[in-house]
Amino acid sequence: MNAATHQRLAEVLDREIETARALAATLDEERTALTGVSADAVTAIAAQKIERLVRIETLETQRRELCAAASISLPNRRRGMPPLMADVSDAITGVSDAIAERWQVLLDLIAGCRSANEVNGYIINARRGQVGQLINLLRGGASVTYGPHGKTYAAVHRQLARA
Repeated sequence: MNAATHQRLAEVLDREIETARALAATLDEERTALTGVSADAVTAIAAQKIERLVRIETLETQRRELCAAASISLPNRRRGMPPLMADVSDAITGVSDAIAERWQVLLDLIAGCRSANEVNGYIINARRGQVGQLINLLRGGASVTYGPHGKTYAAVHRQLARA
């Protein structure tokens, strides 16, 4: 890989890493907002999340184009694991250790973001279920409760008193 392509790829990966870190912070803010009471905060943070995801996708497209133009592939290394055949890793993949290290940092950040987003999704689904149960109660339907074995059943409403 020539020096200009190497520098450009390093810059794209650095911007992608910066954006992934911002996305991770946004996902943390989203989790906090989801456990709060402000729907406006959730909406605003969701908009930030979408902007950051679009930015990552744009940078990822640039990275792929650079790699394709230079006929290189980025290794799939795990943190703490040495590359296979370290002495010839540059010849095999066409990238320097610095680029490979940036790539691994990005992979780790994206994996963390995926996990955080899944947690936020679980929170959203739990809230949706709670709201559904509350609406059902307000409409006069049976509430859903759990039995001693963890199975759900509709509780029978009993009148406690008559007016």
